[in-house]
Amino acid sequence: MSQKVLLLNQDYSPLAVCTVNKAFILLYLEKADMVREVDGEALHSVDRTFPKPAVIKLRKYIYLPYKNVMLSRQNIFRRDKHQCQYCGKSSDLTVDHLIPKAKGGKTTWSNLVTACKRCNTVKGNSTPEEVGLRLKQKPYRPNYLLFLRDYLGNQNKDWEDFFPQASA
Repeated sequence: MSQKVLLLNQDYSPLAVCTVNKAFILLYLEKADMVREVDGEALHSVDRTFPKPAVIKLRKYIYLPYKNVMLSRQNIFRRDKHQCQYCGKSSDLTVDHLIPKAKGGKTTWSNLVTACKRCNTVKGNSTPEEVGLRLKQKPYRPNYLLFLRDYLGNQNKDWEDFFPQASA
């Protein structure tokens, strides 16, 4: 039961991704309703069979303040699709400050990019423009819902209808 289940709020907005076990408990306790089930798969108890959830919806609306994606090394890599933002290489990766810390650069979503060690060394304590490096994409702060969709391994076709179609 390592598959994930999309958890929707009462208004069908994506709230989180949870385990099949957690989803089943919410369904069993009647705190959630099944929206979509996994075709051809089921959960079995000693004497009963239950459909395996793919998407569930809470019965009561949960108010959550605006959620941010936490700034971390792994989340920078996820946002940048595990590729150097200068050359496109996908191995030997580090995090690079566009404006170096020594020149007043901050540790923010808009100042950090994934870079391979070679490009990071070439850039050194300069800005990309000063050494002739060009970014493949401008760094941005990921939206929480798009982060769930794009970066947490959403390969589940049952989830597509519940996320915005535009990319971040």
